[in-house]
Amino acid sequence: MSALSVRIQKRLSADFALDLAFETAPAGVTALFGVSGAGKSATLACIAGALAPDAGRIALGEEPLFDSSKGLDLKMERRGIGWVFQDARLFPHLSVEQNLHYGLKRARGRRGVAFEEVVEVLGIRPLLARPPRDLSGGERQRVAIGRALLSQPRLLLMDEPLAALDAPRKAEILPFLEKAVAAFNVPTLYVSHALAEVARLADRLVVLEAGRVVASGPLAEVVAKASQPLFAGRADAVSVIEAVVDRHDAARGLTRLKAGSISLLAPRMDKPLYEKVRALVLARDVMVATVEPKGLSARNQLRATVASISHSADPADPVEVKLILEGGAALTASLTRDAALELGLRPSLPVWAVIKSVAVEGGVLSALDG
Repeated sequence: MSALSVRIQKRLSADFALDLAFETAPAGVTALFGVSGAGKSATLACIAGALAPDAGRIALGEEPLFDSSKGLDLKMERRGIGWVFQDARLFPHLSVEQNLHYGLKRARGRRGVAFEEVVEVLGIRPLLARPPRDLSGGERQRVAIGRALLSQPRLLLMDEPLAALDAPRKAEILPFLEKAVAAFNVPTLYVSHALAEVARLADRLVVLEAGRVVASGPLAEVVAKASQPLFAGRADAVSVIEAVVDRHDAARGLTRLKAGSISLLAPRMDKPLYEKVRALVLARDVMVATVEPKGLSARNQLRATVASISHSADPADPVEVKLILEGGAALTASLTRDAALELGLRPSLPVWAVIKSVAVEGGVLSALDG
């Protein structure tokens, strides 16, 4: 496995150009995040070889795929890259099984991902004999992911693969995506403007704005930065807390997660003890109290300090309160302006963060699309 390094310039129109540089880890998922029109898909096209940069270098490990200084521009089919699009792009005249075998034909002798394993992990065995027209949107995307994996890619590009799906179909396919990423360990660059998807799937985050990288690094660190305007005021604004599974309580239907010195109770998870998980909490699900809460149904009541408060000029917009929990984890709360004023919230004020256990998602995040 090899890390991807990208340093390119590309004029796309009279008033828009890519001018960016970033690197991915040699394994796991790096998300390329930004609003529509930020340049995400064009960046993927440059990496895949469908679009030639004006200048720069793209390399997978030590192997250059594009290098303008040397006049090198490797053809798409020689780059060893799998590409999954927003629309599945399956061959309509072929069955699911035949579409998958097409991926194997593109492998060019590379081996690693087995047909049977792809079928099992993505849950597509009952679909093998069907034509694409008889599949749901989520099923088509699972097949497209399987076909890309069977091409034995050194790098997998996923260009907003869930954008065309409704919330139930997203909830259906996300667990399969997670399983595929874990099972096959193919380095993946995942493009999305949906923060909930990114928070669930990615290990690292590269934020694009107007064709430039404005932030990059480990997911939790980038999302926690108060300076990122792309994250402010979003309905899906989410906090990411790295944790491990500490204990299961079957009788109460709960799992306890440990994140440094703090504990979080979440709905019972089917995960082994000590497994690392990403605890995700929507900002709208965080309550703030200035005195210790008592007599509440919410199971998570955590000491915190107000780090910053931000709001727009419109009084109807929510106020975003950044909190620092004991141990250093960051948490965002979305409150009405009235609530923030009545509580007298200000930086450095000690408070309590209150979160229902059902609002803490640790890898089971269908609620993020609700």
